[in-house]
Amino acid sequence: MALVAVGALALTACGGGSDDDTEPGKSTDKPAASSVQLPKLNGEKIEVAAVWTGPEQTNFTKVLTEFEKRTGATVTFVPAQDPIVNFLGTKIAGGSPPDVAMLPQVGAIQQAVAKKWVKPVNAQVKAELAKNYSQAWQDLGAVDGTQYGVYFKAANKSLVWYNNAAFQNAGATAPKTWKDFLATAETISASGVTPVSIGGADGWTLTDWFENVYLSQAGPEKYDQLAQHKIKWTDPSVKDALTTLGQLFGKPDLIAGGADGALQTEFPASVTQTFTGGDAPKAAMVAAADFAGTNVTEAKAKVGTDAKIFPFPAVGSAAPVVTGGDAAVALKDSKGAQALLTFLASADAAKISAEAGGFISPNKSLDVAAYPNDVQRDIAKALISAGDDFRFDMSDQMPQSFGGTPGKGEWKDLQDFLKNPKDVAGAQKQLEADAAKAFTG
Repeated sequence: MALVAVGALALTACGGGSDDDTEPGKSTDKPAASSVQLPKLNGEKIEVAAVWTGPEQTNFTKVLTEFEKRTGATVTFVPAQDPIVNFLGTKIAGGSPPDVAMLPQVGAIQQAVAKKWVKPVNAQVKAELAKNYSQAWQDLGAVDGTQYGVYFKAANKSLVWYNNAAFQNAGATAPKTWKDFLATAETISASGVTPVSIGGADGWTLTDWFENVYLSQAGPEKYDQLAQHKIKWTDPSVKDALTTLGQLFGKPDLIAGGADGALQTEFPASVTQTFTGGDAPKAAMVAAADFAGTNVTEAKAKVGTDAKIFPFPAVGSAAPVVTGGDAAVALKDSKGAQALLTFLASADAAKISAEAGGFISPNKSLDVAAYPNDVQRDIAKALISAGDDFRFDMSDQMPQSFGGTPGKGEWKDLQDFLKNPKDVAGAQKQLEADAAKAFTG
């Protein structure tokens, strides 16, 4: 099943939220109360690598600063490049791997384990995970029954953020089905505003579009089969999904900048251009995960009033929900690395990031009052209430060479499809050729 519980957020997440400093759980200058036991690590130096930049990196360093206060260790954030597995390979070959890395794909964890780069978690990390995480989130960080990863951050990738003023001016309402979505896009276009923003320069955004359509249209069983390459990309179900996507991609006047403009637009800009420009933004809506809230804030828009959300529209009988996440793994078998994983598995660490915004935690022990607005609280509640019933991002489950590498594999193939959405058969053939190579390589 496909995280049906998250569909409930449609009734609540579109409502007003507040970023006021008086909100419950808002960050203060006081250190968080400690509920997780950490060792003293005075003088120990720890490096943490992640591909995060901008506010995402800034907010994560707040977590690392708190860890430093509690342990006496010195933690350095190491900016990594995508794909992070390649970055780590270079570091390891040079004899200077970071102590901990944040891996954004299940496939990356499996690849790192196969290369014997990462270390299993210790008993304390396991205990913290058992206390705070559903079994499904624990399993995503395990390979062949051995626990390696701690999913610090989760994402709901089945959301559409929209400019409330642009919708109101056009007389448009949040659609529930794909047919209604296309009709809403036409209504907004007629009002003089381009309806849809797509960050096609980052190929992963296009995989999210595909996965949402595919999960809703083909269903969870086919989704799992395609994720594991048990059916080919030449399957009729893939043809149906690409044809559906082509109903949007094939109308460049509905996309900000057309296909060419979308392919030159990176993800952050795809969000900010939706919420800047007053009554005349470059686009009225953007399909983006919950973490786009950080970019919305950068655009000086208020989440819950200026910027609202609706669930990705249903193509089939039910609206899809695709989740993603980032897992911390230890590349060194050190006391400091294991202590940091323990902290990242705790509600204490999750609370710091939740208060900062643009973050959703799979940690079920975290009080949702920590989130800065009602939109994020509702998304978090739905994620936790779903328990083990969800589908993880398909491209993130695949070998990174296919599902997680800029300019290659699925990312490149879907960028090519955005350029030429009429060539469904050609896109399927290329996707299958690249997937077959990755799964057998």
